[in-house]
Amino acid sequence: MTTVFLGTSEFAAAVLERIARDPATRPALVITRPDRPAGRGRHLLAPPVAERSQALGIALEQPQDVNAPEVLSLIAASGPPPATLIVCAFGAMIREPMLSAHEILNVHPSLLPRWRGAAPIERAIMAGDGMTGVCIMRLTAGLDSGPVCLSAAEPIRPEDTYGTLAARLQELGGELLSRALLEHPPFVAQDEDGVSYAEKIQAGDRLLDPARPAVELERLVRALTPHIGARAQLADGTLIGVRSAALAAVEGEGAAGTGLREHDGRLLLDASPGVLELLIVQPPGGRPMEAGAYLRGRGLPGRP
Repeated sequence: MTTVFLGTSEFAAAVLERIARDPATRPALVITRPDRPAGRGRHLLAPPVAERSQALGIALEQPQDVNAPEVLSLIAASGPPPATLIVCAFGAMIREPMLSAHEILNVHPSLLPRWRGAAPIERAIMAGDGMTGVCIMRLTAGLDSGPVCLSAAEPIRPEDTYGTLAARLQELGGELLSRALLEHPPFVAQDEDGVSYAEKIQAGDRLLDPARPAVELERLVRALTPHIGARAQLADGTLIGVRSAALAAVEGEGAAGTGLREHDGRLLLDASPGVLELLIVQPPGGRPMEAGAYLRGRGLPGRP
């Protein structure tokens, strides 16, 4: 059996490492996205899957267009046909003729049909779901709408961040994918009832809007930690990163929905309803720090 792995993120890299342990499922070829500029210096940065593939000694390709004819040729040359393709957090659409040329398995971190789309882990935490999981599905032209051959559930704990939950889901995904490749379980069509979509996280999704309830904002911080980061807006328009926050019960001034204030050395956000205490913040261009240290060093600009 020839397998080819297509993935990009740290989540995908962990799944790749799991199936590479077994010679029966070890990919003959890894395909990932090209290196991209990152950071303040805009230096080229390799995707996590590229680094993991090189460490594992697996052949690596980084085409500009995964659907280009030459990519099909690379797959054909990787080993005896037919090759099974594995897609996991790749970040680009797979189109014809690749869709029809190969069986393609997709590792999707949700309990489909809930949270089809780009950001299922983040959206599940943001929504307050108590349960999520991983599905192994056949990739089709629809958005995560293909039939599923294996799935398993994973609770979302009250303290879970994206980082802690993704770590468990990537381990689960690797185990399920290994089973799918070795056991070839039958595929079952998804139930179209209960479909929801996990839209890509946009800039506006990151903002801690004081017009929203504090319980939602607390989930938002956890959903975007540590990889993307939530943001709070100061009175002068400056955006600061928020890496940790907790619901707070405090006395003192503060009207619902009025935003940030300092209270007894604590950085509080008056939401509507409720109060969120910002615990770890990150000033523009700076490092994460305790909110108390931020207040002592910089303070808050005057509110209108």
